[in-house]
Amino acid sequence: MENWEHKHIVFFDGDCGVCNFWVQWILERDKKDKFMFASLQSDFGQEFLSERGLETTEFNTMYLWKPKQYYLIKSRAVLQIASLLGGIYKLSAIGKVMPVFLSDKVYDMISRNRMKLANQKCYLPDQHQKKKFIQI
Repeated sequence: MENWEHKHIVFFDGDCGVCNFWVQWILERDKKDKFMFASLQSDFGQEFLSERGLETTEFNTMYLWKPKQYYLIKSRAVLQIASLLGGIYKLSAIGKVMPVFLSDKVYDMISRNRMKLANQKCYLPDQHQKKKFIQI
């Protein structure tokens, strides 16, 4: 059994500075080792998208997948990640009362402008963090 099958997997745009910033942000706060990461462009990411009939060439959506249980997209993925991190971030659960169409509108607005919002520096994880990336 793969070491990721009991984790929450965050799929992100590997070419996006904003997305890479958020991956770093999650890594630094994932004290209970709940998350692993895969870029949507990777073979693993492409397989995830294809198996669900999702778009395989547009990478403007973040996905959170708990294998054999569920996957969430856009704002619901972000809110669930914050909730799983616990502590003060659990307060973000209040955002779940907002209708999905509204919270996803905000998500989409940020997504459309994400390449302007952050520089395109490559993120280099440390040795421990490298183990949290799925590279299939």
